Parts: sequence; structure tokens; C-alpha cells
Amino acid sequence: MVELKVLLIIGDGMADRPLKELGWKTPLEVARKPSMNHMASVGICGIMDPIAPGVPPGSDTATLALLGYDAFEVYSGRGAFEALGSGINVMKGDVCFRVNFATVNENLVVLDRRAGRIANSDAFKLAESLQKIKLSETSVKFLFANTVQHRGVLVLRGSKLSRAISDSDPGVVGEKVLEVKPLDGSPEAKHTAKILNELIQKFHEILKGHPVNKERVARGLSPANAILVRGAGTLPKIKFLSEIYGVRAVCVAATSLIRGVCRAADMQLLTVKGATGTPQTDYIAKAKAAVQALDDNDLVLLHVKAPDVASHDGNIRQKVEVIGKIDRMLSYILNKVDLSETYVALTADHTTSCITGNHEGDPVPVAVMGPYVRSDDVEEFSERACAIGGLGRIRGRDLMPILMNLIGKVKKFGA
Repeated sequence: MVELKVLLIIGDGMADRPLKELGWKTPLEVARKPSMNHMASVGICGIMDPIAPGVPPGSDTATLALLGYDAFEVYSGRGAFEALGSGINVMKGDVCFRVNFATVNENLVVLDRRAGRIANSDAFKLAESLQKIKLSETSVKFLFANTVQHRGVLVLRGSKLSRAISDSDPGVVGEKVLEVKPLDGSPEAKHTAKILNELIQKFHEILKGHPVNKERVARGLSPANAILVRGAGTLPKIKFLSEIYGVRAVCVAATSLIRGVCRAADMQLLTVKGATGTPQTDYIAKAKAAVQALDDNDLVLLHVKAPDVASHDGNIRQKVEVIGKIDRMLSYILNKVDLSETYVALTADHTTSCITGNHEGDPVPVAVMGPYVRSDDVEEFSERACAIGGLGRIRGRDLMPILMNLIGKVKKFGA
């Protein structure tokens, strides 16, 4: 009996809204994407609400949903996923955070939430200095690590900690760094907020006089002189995919958040040389890794961050370009895998608008091709075209059972 397999390709933030600059079409509708259109024409298509209609998803909750989990039940904050994905062994009781290197003025008003998308090499040097800070509360330790560009991870480890605290990141430029506050009346939340505010202040003191930032200013670049903290999270309690479906699963992704969600689901993480989590990533190297991983695994998740980066930057032209690069990556995959025993699914984890720069609650297109799919009449992979497909309108958490059913990994319900 042939052993069937699944390759799930996620274009992060690839869906969008119609744009005036594109003649009221979306980037997907104007991009050159023959391979995506081929998938749509031979497969079955639909439109998908990653979480629920009208609910803007985070990349973490959306990925949880695409793996089949009910994000409303299992989500325990972003921070732990960031830490897991960066290689940190998160322990029970740890409180973890996603952090940004940012640029602030002398009044702590945020000028750039990403410090000009600081280079990894500069961020690493700054992170090394921050790790040497000493807290006044000796019962609590912290770990700090940079991941990709401006992104990083902070972990608090010790007793009497809580994730019920607010963010310091105001979320927009032109506003001051926020004071972290407890979100409930517990002593643990108050204790955690106090420690975090102390750390944020000490981070700023180190960063504003750091030689790396002095050099950046001299080169006309934004100094990374502050740390913005958000998404307090603890270890999620989820059942592994191997337990639910009995599958061997692998994740090919560069960003720590997606890697962390997959690691929490007990998926093996592959590190691909040249995979950067940016529009300049090596698309073909990721494709080669995914194709090779199919040899020994039942499920491979291939994630590409680039469309989301372009969307957040409001760079419409770049978004169209990276969709074309993803299509060429898909072409390589379709020419290399055995399509008589492999299902290939393509979707986005959420809509990211080039106009608002935000994740939106709009549905995303999805297409599945493979040996036994009931193909429909859709000829193009896009938001509007896929909406009339045979899958209809589904939730993100429906996709994994659909794919696992196709490869015979779902048990019958009932007698």
C-alpha cells in the first residue's frame, strides 16, 4: 500500500485586500503565479477563516489553528513560542516574551518599532551586552537572545511569576514606551511587572551608549536604543500531532515564532542555510529541504515569512515580487515530489493589509492538490477565485483534519 504524505505551504500574510494602486486587485491577483494557478486548477479550493470570521489572527494563533488546534482553548501567550523556536528549553513556571529592538528619543517616544530592521550581526552584539545585566531581585534570572533582525526573546525564570501583565510596546510610533502593569490583583503579577520595568530601564541605559549604536548613528542608521516587550506567555498544554494522528512531522521555517509553535506540537525543526525570515530568504533552499524531508516524514510544513514583512512595511511592489518567488519555489516542489502519493496544500496564515500594515480578520484562500481530491472549477489561486471552490468556507482548525483524512490518519467517529 502506498504511504501518502502531506506538504503544507504557508505564505505568511500572503492574502490582502483589493488595492487602489493595483487597480482594485490584490497582490495575489496581479502577481505572476502559474504554479499556484495550476494547483488551483487541478485541486480543490476554498476560503478559510484562520480563527473565526472577522477575527484578526496572530501568526502564533493562526499556526496553532492550521495544525488543528482550537487556539481559544490552548493559547497561553506568544512569548513561550518565541523562546521555544529560538532554541531555549522553556521550563514550567517560566514567563517568556517577544521583544523588539526599537528606536526611541530622549523622552522614550517610539520613533521606529523595528530599529530600521537592524541587521542580525548588530543585534547579536547588543544582545550579548544585555545578558550581563544584574537584577535587584536575585531569586529571578533572565535569558535574552536575538533571533531575526529586530526580533528577540526574553525569558524570566524564578518563583512567583505571572503572565498576567501588560506590554511595554505601544504598538505604534509616536507614543511613549508603556509602563508594564499587572493585569490582575495577584502578588505574582505585581512582582513580574516590577521586575520587567526594572529590566526595560536597564536595557535602555546599556543600549543608548553602546558602541554599536554610536556606529549606527554615524552611518545614518536608527539606533537600537530600547527594548519593547510584549506577548507574555507560558508553556502551552497541547497534545502532540504524533499522538493525535500518529504522524512524523517536520517544520521548515526561519522565524522563531513559527518554529516554536511547531516545536510545541512535537514537530522536528529543520534549519536551512540561507533561510532568513526576510524577503531575501533562499526560497529554493527551503523547497529542497521540504522535498527531502518528505522522504522520511508524513507531514512537512513549509513556512515563508516574506509576504508578511512586505505587507507590514506597506511595500506593495515587494509583496507582488515575493509572491512570484514563492510561486517559483512551488514550481520546484511540484517538479520534484511524487504527486501520485503526495498532497500539496497552499494557504496563508492570515490577511495582512499593505494599507493598514496590520493583520486583518479577512479570510484567506486555500488550495489542495493530490491523487484523490475532488477537483472543482477554480482556475486561479486568489482570495476571490478560491471563494467559490469545493471546500467552501472553512476554519483554520478544519484544514489539518481534512489533510489527515486524505492520507488515512483520521479515525472513524462512531460505530
